[in-house]
Amino acid sequence: MAAQIAVPQTGQLPKVKGPEINDRDRINDILSFEKYLTNGYNTGLNEMQNPKLRQTVFDILNDIHQLQFKIFDTMFQKGWYKMKAADQQEIGQIQQQFANYKTQFPQF
Repeated sequence: MAAQIAVPQTGQLPKVKGPEINDRDRINDILSFEKYLTNGYNTGLNEMQNPKLRQTVFDILNDIHQLQFKIFDTMFQKGWYKMKAADQQEIGQIQQQFANYKTQFPQF
């Protein structure tokens, strides 16, 4: 079983989750919304031709990405966001997978 990367929870949350909304629920909802926003801005940015508008939207997108990371990091520091640690074999498999994808792209 792979190890988890996490900061210990601070004890602010109840052991058994009830129907009430707590701080973790609120910040998780905000994180989900920020991810949703970045998807929308990415799609729009891919389809923009006007250079000035494109730069403005790019700057907004960059700000949203930075905010999303701050929210994620806050959750991680509070022990509310856990990740699975990848072992060397998994890392090697993913590297090989993406190396194989690279061979499918046209050479420019």
